[in-house]
Amino acid sequence: MAPDLSASLLPGQPWLSIVGIGEDGLAGLGERSRQAISEAEFVFGGTRHLELAKAAITGEAHAWPQPFDSGMKAVTALKGRKVCVLASGNPLFFGVGVTLARQIPADEFLAYPAPSAFSLAASRLGWALQDVETVSLHGRSPDLIRSLLHPGRKVLALTSDEHGPATIAKLLAENGFGESRITVLEALGGDREKISRVKALSFDLVDLDPLNIIAVDVQAEPQARILPLGFGLADELFEHDGQITKREVRAATLAALSPRRGELLWDIGAGAGSISIEWMLAHPSMRAVAVEHHPERIARIRRNAASFGVPSLQVVEGKAPSALGDLPTPDVIFIGGGGSKDGVLEAAIAALPLGGRLVANAVTLEMERVLLEAQARLGGRLIRLSVDRAEPVGPMTGWRAAMPVTQWAWVKA
Repeated sequence: MAPDLSASLLPGQPWLSIVGIGEDGLAGLGERSRQAISEAEFVFGGTRHLELAKAAITGEAHAWPQPFDSGMKAVTALKGRKVCVLASGNPLFFGVGVTLARQIPADEFLAYPAPSAFSLAASRLGWALQDVETVSLHGRSPDLIRSLLHPGRKVLALTSDEHGPATIAKLLAENGFGESRITVLEALGGDREKISRVKALSFDLVDLDPLNIIAVDVQAEPQARILPLGFGLADELFEHDGQITKREVRAATLAALSPRRGELLWDIGAGAGSISIEWMLAHPSMRAVAVEHHPERIARIRRNAASFGVPSLQVVEGKAPSALGDLPTPDVIFIGGGGSKDGVLEAAIAALPLGGRLVANAVTLEMERVLLEAQARLGGRLIRLSVDRAEPVGPMTGWRAAMPVTQWAWVKA
């Protein structure tokens, strides 16, 4: 039956509806959601979504192509027609609605959320959702769960397929969280719903439904690899060759960089990537580009990024300033202590927008002179950081001084 087009779009009326649907199909939808589906000339969704809504679809049904079109060209090309997109649960919570909202103004669509997988899982477990860490690993690296693994915390993780729970259990066991209790919740809200419980160390569940979410009640062993909150993670947590901003100086440097949600950092001369990694750990919205020209360090930065749960750290192989030309505009720039002559500081200053922040460290006299001249010309704040560590001196203990660091912090005005 053709859709009822008697009520055509009025000027300014949203042309797109994004309807969240659960495993209970049309039975779980409100009247407006069902109406948005039945009145649409075109309905897009996954094969499963289209089958769940089949009885209400009167227009043309289109399953998402494989591979998935992240540009949503087929949808955006129909602007001005009545279009409905079906999505799982809450479309604007780790869903396809997020992708569409990046391209379509908010006044051109209406979203109709259903309970998300996170909400359904919390309700089955009796967990207060506001006290639970949530992460989507659907199509994303399982390493993203690492920073959430603190003793006594509860984590809900949406997986990509039937193999996801075993992958997470293996990651937990290998990092000292083997005693954590895992609950696998399959096909929540539908006829296939199933809930299973097992410890990470003894995970043996098979034939899982590809549509699943896992709940982790985190239990840590003494040797567990816990990533503390705050700045200045232990140097031993990083893989490095000595070229790393040491813990105490790193804490002071990140304080000077003053991370704010959603900002992009350029880490020039990244070494082990420690500054970029801690920057990104400050909040999930943080972004960073690590610029490094040594191939061995490039590989090391990538391994560190994965092991700290920030696999989206962008690593650029090349030498500054030439490697900076095609990078997205930064909000903040850090220049490591081993730099830098050859116009790196000047290129960084030129790249910063007004209000952008720059922090540069110097451990050599040459770099210190560059910073002193920059401060004299542009202002900003100069400090000197000196750290002494207690170390063995024969059978006794004494203080050993690390190389002092001169730090210049400046805001472009």
